Amino acid sequence: MKKCGLLMPVFSLPSKYGIGSFGKWAYAFVDFLKNSGHTYWQMLPLTQTGFADSPYASCADASGNPYFIDLEILRTKKLLTYREVEGAIDKNDYIDYGKLYVERYALLRKAFSRFDVNDKNFKAFLQKGEFYDYAMFMAIKQKHNDVWMNWPYELKTRDANALATFAQENAQEILFWQFLQFEFRNQYQELKQYANKKGITIVGDLPLYVSLDSVDVWVNPEEFLLDETYHPTIVAGCPPDYFSRTGQLWGNPIYNYEHMKQNGFAFWKNRVQRARKLYDVIRIDHFRGLDRFWAIPYGHETAEHGWWVNAPGREIIDAIGREGLIAEDLGLIDDGVRNLMAYAGVGGMKVLQFAFDSGDNNPYLPWNINENSVVYTGTHDNNTTVGLLKSLDDATLESWKTMIKKSLDYVNVSFKNLRGIKGVAEAILDIAYGSNAKLCIVPVQDVLFLDEKYRINTPSTTGCWTVRIKESVFTESLAGSLKRRAKRFGRK
Repeated sequence: MKKCGLLMPVFSLPSKYGIGSFGKWAYAFVDFLKNSGHTYWQMLPLTQTGFADSPYASCADASGNPYFIDLEILRTKKLLTYREVEGAIDKNDYIDYGKLYVERYALLRKAFSRFDVNDKNFKAFLQKGEFYDYAMFMAIKQKHNDVWMNWPYELKTRDANALATFAQENAQEILFWQFLQFEFRNQYQELKQYANKKGITIVGDLPLYVSLDSVDVWVNPEEFLLDETYHPTIVAGCPPDYFSRTGQLWGNPIYNYEHMKQNGFAFWKNRVQRARKLYDVIRIDHFRGLDRFWAIPYGHETAEHGWWVNAPGREIIDAIGREGLIAEDLGLIDDGVRNLMAYAGVGGMKVLQFAFDSGDNNPYLPWNINENSVVYTGTHDNNTTVGLLKSLDDATLESWKTMIKKSLDYVNVSFKNLRGIKGVAEAILDIAYGSNAKLCIVPVQDVLFLDEKYRINTPSTTGCWTVRIKESVFTESLAGSLKRRAKRFGRK
């Protein structure tokens, strides 16, 4: 049976406390999915955010975002008081990351001050050593307030004696960052177990690259193309496309694939193994970069003057395994990417917002969508469907309607009122659910018919990732409507 689900970032979950968390509203969302006949919850990366608050630019690939630690759960553990938790109430329409950085970490430090570091479960967690490098990295960053490439020489080069001295002098600070990951993992795993018991599959996101200013590069500089000062020689991005005329300059360091081949792609193996512990299905972001990637000279201000470089995609796939993967195959796709996807046996993405502005051969139209695909109305990088439709001029909208009517015929929806923006947006929903794709994922904003004010991200800009969804919208009526749509198109 074909499946369906919703895209809901954790940070957008309803909450009284400024940002979504793993608390009661996350459990309520799982129940909402269950009641709506949907069985997939796609999240964005859960990592601790870095530059521009993007979950795709983390200081640690294996980390969990401390902002997602639920304050009310900490209160039940007597790590925070009622007054402290109530003082964190923030019902603003958008997430204020500057305020969170100042106030939330101060609150989490209070919780840590009351935590028993001799707790047997915490001791067992520490013995695994998974987050020691992360905690050391964060502690040094707190002290020096700079990117790791600018730290004192002994620390940036990981001199054993210098690290031992730092660890001895900053033991409590290191424990604090380990405590955050301990609490994050406990709260998330309880939520995931609850979701899985309800029949909900969790789809997670694995960015192709890691950030330059991250524990991953600090600990493994040999895995990346860096110069003698630990700065990259070339950086990642993508050429000019639908999202940006000058391309997207991400700035991530490029992998040293020749070195990786010598150790059997251990870095990639470890990344994917960690992700499989967190998620049931992994969406590899920018999958095309496993076949060829866009390399940009370090220091350039745009991505226009880059070049394509081959990557050892098949060897990476062999190393990480094929189980439970989705390929984000958007952008400039060629036969090399398609062949790699076939080799990996992974489904690609079909985004309907790209479908209706050209002829019948558009790969995103429903008759060109094969079963081994995941169909979306839009992604976290797109405008909401209503927002996009509002931005179209009258002539373009009428042209879209012509293709939408043909698409509705193809998915056997005999009549649809295309009057008004909402009518067109609802028709696009029907096309998504009625498509041949084995899985249909719809952003929550699109089932709520929200406009551009609820767009999650605009690539190559700042001030994104701030969308919050109110609890009041998740009604029994909406759940019933979604359940009927899923049933009508044979999905669950």
